[in-house]
Amino acid sequence: MENDVVIKLENVCKSYFLANGEEIKVLKGVDMEIKKGEFVALMGESGGGKTTLLNIIGCLHPLSSGKYFLQGENIGEVRDDFTLAFIRNKKMGFVFQQFNLLSRLTALKNVALPSLYAGVSKEIREKKATEILNMLSIGDRTEHKPTELSGGQQQRVAIARSLMNDPEIILADEPTGALDSKNGLEIMEIFKNFKKKGKTVVMVTHTSEVAKFADRIVYMRDGKILDNHYQLRSEY
Repeated sequence: MENDVVIKLENVCKSYFLANGEEIKVLKGVDMEIKKGEFVALMGESGGGKTTLLNIIGCLHPLSSGKYFLQGENIGEVRDDFTLAFIRNKKMGFVFQQFNLLSRLTALKNVALPSLYAGVSKEIREKKATEILNMLSIGDRTEHKPTELSGGQQQRVAIARSLMNDPEIILADEPTGALDSKNGLEIMEIFKNFKKKGKTVVMVTHTSEVAKFADRIVYMRDGKILDNHYQLRSEY
């Protein structure tokens, strides 16, 4: 396993089964390598397997067959929920289209949640959450609840939450899908900065303007990878 490869998939397949026993094949032999510090965008038609692939990378769904190596360790065969939850909380940060913030909690407490689950003291986790919110230019909204924030502000809170445990990998599913173009581009600048700091970013998007921020675009169709398109980055 190459030292700079953090994610490696070998012939990964994923099927779901309907109540009548019918098998729905979603991923059909996916091979992929993602290097440390790489920003990869997954694109393709709806139903092509992009989100399923992201969920497998994020240890949210088990693969049906094949191998999944994370930082050189074969975790594709792990089925223990506690172990998978530990891996997710320790190594990964998740950002979703619909933000998934808890409406009853303030921005600060939403951001601090991952460290609460990790057993970090209140003082330390809230200090760190405040620092991250300040870094994302939303430090003046720490005591606001999600309903008191704009869509762009809510997504910044969601991104701040994903950073709480210093993950090496950021997984994003349509992170700009619920935002207008201005806020969407601002969010992508944040992701670009993650890449510059050495974090690995894997993002699902339908939007070519958003995908342009990535180093590489992976096109998927019918559960397979069609093409890997590297983009020249003069600013990197």
